[in-house]
Amino acid sequence: MSVDELIEGSKSFGLDGICLTDHDSFWTDEEVQNLSSKHNFLVLPGCEINTESGHVLVFGLGIYEFGMHKVEFLQAAIEKAGGAMIAAHPYRRRFLEEPAERPGVRDEMLERASGDGFFQMCQGIEALNGRGLTIQNEFSQELGGILSTNMTAGSDAHKIEQIGTVATEFQRPVSCLQDLIRELRGGRYQPIDLRQKAVPEH
Repeated sequence: MSVDELIEGSKSFGLDGICLTDHDSFWTDEEVQNLSSKHNFLVLPGCEINTESGHVLVFGLGIYEFGMHKVEFLQAAIEKAGGAMIAAHPYRRRFLEEPAERPGVRDEMLERASGDGFFQMCQGIEALNGRGLTIQNEFSQELGGILSTNMTAGSDAHKIEQIGTVATEFQRPVSCLQDLIRELRGGRYQPIDLRQKAVPEH
């Protein structure tokens, strides 16, 4: 889908804003501001960096540097920039559905994942991924509980029909990138499943 379709689709679902997090490439401040003005909608820039430890959503950086595939290098760049990083879909590489059905295997996977220092380097983990299976997201949520870390949610939308499945709900208003980073670092947010809120409450 085009970025215009993504933004208009997000508006139609009643979201207050979105983050553009393409893989290993960054939107410029001017591009994001132009999109926000064009659609009268909050658009914030980020990036999904592919590291040796997994995919990481980063906010506060503006350019890809060689070495960011190593999470220690990426963390140093984030700290220098005063940004934030979130471990995306943490079930990947760490959870396999079929072996997890065997007694004790899922617990072993959780124990191994919870001992991974990578997650301690992030401000939080993505507990709900819109394209993840329920069993995968349950693993991420349980992992977040074991780690006692903050948890976000992202649609990870690549197609129009994937928009608006899950979202991160912030406790305070977020109107710019600096607000987003401050709230991510402060842990004032929670993951919500919008698919479960589709039926009006009575």
